[in-house]
Amino acid sequence: MSRTLVLVRHGQSEWNLKNLFTGWRDPDLTETGVAEARAAGQRLKAAGLTFDIAFTSVLSRAQRTLSLLLEEQGQTDLETIRDAALNERDYGDLSGLNKDDARAKWGEDQVHIWRRSYDVPPPGGESLRDTGARVWPYYIHRIQPHVLRGETVVVAAHGNSLRALVMALEGLTGEEIVARELATGVPIIYRLNADSTVAEKTVLDA
Repeated sequence: MSRTLVLVRHGQSEWNLKNLFTGWRDPDLTETGVAEARAAGQRLKAAGLTFDIAFTSVLSRAQRTLSLLLEEQGQTDLETIRDAALNERDYGDLSGLNKDDARAKWGEDQVHIWRRSYDVPPPGGESLRDTGARVWPYYIHRIQPHVLRGETVVVAAHGNSLRALVMALEGLTGEEIVARELATGVPIIYRLNADSTVAEKTVLDA
């Protein structure tokens, strides 16, 4: 039984490069992001992994990352499910703002709280806990059953939607998960036990 779950944060986006809050806005990948996505696919292929099903968000940077990754895998026809439950955290009024401009407007301490606290949302947006409230049920009802059936599943999504998943998988606290950085385009491989707990974790960095 494989019971393998692979999480991949999308490659670098145009707004990552410009230091903008992105959230539910929909910029494309940079050339670096395209290369990161392809490299992720190559490393997964070299590790001998092929997928039974894929999940991603409704945002193009995650979808394109998945598409490039699967191209490298030779699995361009893989069944792929897209759902807003896997979207990035909604940054609300911060979306589209340069992070330095946001600090000038609201103060460095306040922006740091919005970015790095677990349960304080920015104006009009979501906290990480809010993001988890939509990610966790989706994982339990839609993704986890495939994994527990012995399938190998890939999820291409975003820094915060994947943080919510990592938090649940690894049993982390709110403080622990906000300190966890997830690199763009780096696959994290979890092999699960039959009771859904993590048996083994591997990070496929360059």
